[in-house]
Amino acid sequence: MLYSSEEPLHDALLLVVEIGNTTASFAVFKEDECLEVHKVPSIMLSGYDDVTAQVVPILNRYPTLADAALCSVVPSVGSTVSNFLRDHLTGKVLEVSSRVLLPFMLRYDSPESFGADRIALCAQSSRLYPEDPVIALDIGTAITFDVLGSDKVYLGGLILPGLDLMAKVLNEHTARLPLVSMDLPDTLIGYSTTECIRNGIIWGCVSGIEGLLVKIKTMLAEDHKAENIRVIATGGTAPLIAGMLATSPVLDELAVLKGTRYLFTLNAHSFS
Repeated sequence: MLYSSEEPLHDALLLVVEIGNTTASFAVFKEDECLEVHKVPSIMLSGYDDVTAQVVPILNRYPTLADAALCSVVPSVGSTVSNFLRDHLTGKVLEVSSRVLLPFMLRYDSPESFGADRIALCAQSSRLYPEDPVIALDIGTAITFDVLGSDKVYLGGLILPGLDLMAKVLNEHTARLPLVSMDLPDTLIGYSTTECIRNGIIWGCVSGIEGLLVKIKTMLAEDHKAENIRVIATGGTAPLIAGMLATSPVLDELAVLKGTRYLFTLNAHSFS
């Protein structure tokens, strides 16, 4: 992978597409400003015509839009979206991966396996806090922790199952436990099977994240002499969990989209 501490180039109008395991987001940026975000279930983008139905209306609303950046963790959908963008746009198309120019040093045993969404989130974290260590949380289908030092070297991370995934596993691998939706619990302990499952998953997740944040902060302080440690959170269930944590992180539901946009500006000059 490449590393750059250079200031990014400014762009005008940019389509940013994020394909997550559960949700796909289509955002239009004008430099730093997000003009609109359109979200659909990722499962709705199984074919080229499906992508056409979602993107063409956006292109019609912004006829001067020529460039795009794609961040995908679903290879089959990402490939279809990439083909569409290259077929229909006249400008540059960036696909986020460990092979592009990054604003942080990625030290990872298998850089090619490091998720594009994690790369984009780390990029945005490094942009927001260029001189501070950052713990970046993505609380979605999976829950990821990624840690950047104050020198913007990647120090490592963690991956856990997300709330809905835990609920699905309980339902599918037991005989009688129902599939429960995740929303804010009214109490700590439950008074029905549904409440016990919901409260157990959500409060277990909250306690787990809080405990891991304490351990990571201690590690950063002891091993890296870190101070002023920042915590940023994004992801589909981040709004639910972030407010329940003892110390609320900076919540940015568009962090991956913003990080993808930032990576486009960093790499714009490298396009032929």
